[in-house]
Amino acid sequence: MSIDVTEASFEREVVERSRQVPVVVDFWAEWCGPCRTLTPALEAAEAARDGKVVLAKVDVDANQALAARFGVQGIPAVKAFRDGAVVDEFVGAVPKPKVEDLFDSLVPSRADELLAAGDELSLREATELEPRRADIAVALARKRLERGAEEDALAAVEGHEGDFGAEGIVARILLSRAGEGGDAFEALDRGDREAALDALLGVIAGADEETREQLRRAIVGILSEAPTDDPAARDYRRRLATALY
Repeated sequence: MSIDVTEASFEREVVERSRQVPVVVDFWAEWCGPCRTLTPALEAAEAARDGKVVLAKVDVDANQALAARFGVQGIPAVKAFRDGAVVDEFVGAVPKPKVEDLFDSLVPSRADELLAAGDELSLREATELEPRRADIAVALARKRLERGAEEDALAAVEGHEGDFGAEGIVARILLSRAGEGGDAFEALDRGDREAALDALLGVIAGADEETREQLRRAIVGILSEAPTDDPAARDYRRRLATALY
């Protein structure tokens, strides 16, 4: 069931609430015919998601400052909030499928929920639901490596060539079988990423060409997990380039 939001309650009911659950805001007015057309589709989409998305309504006539704040120039205007910010929007009485697409984009898929669970059984189910997702395949491969199942780990990332994480898993296994990188991967398994990277970079210069390539893939795979703006990751990428070239 939708909630009516005013300038006084917007921060609490929309911005702060969206940090826990996505909030879709419908900017409307009583005199707006297209608004009345859109409202049933918005309400049905909210109801179908059983509390996973909240629908809030803002009367632009009574809350003109809010409309101005969010650049509302035509209504109905729909804006989706997550983590305190607008993440998607549209204007006009769009068809029901577009409404459904917006709501679907805000709610984690079943595969996302299984990925978040993180256990091997959940990850196996997630790969069955979305077999093309490399992030799920890599997570499953890592779980299998935890129990020493290298062949199963390789099977998990099969077909994901070109993904840095997947290629890193393969490189790790090949290196381990060749007797390389043992200390590095032990450090990685206990959560010490920097120690793992230092160890791998420490042996790359003296390695033969084939081993160097596998070391490069293993390092890139580890770095692919770091945020793009992580200064430590940037430094390791620079050090890798220096060691290779």
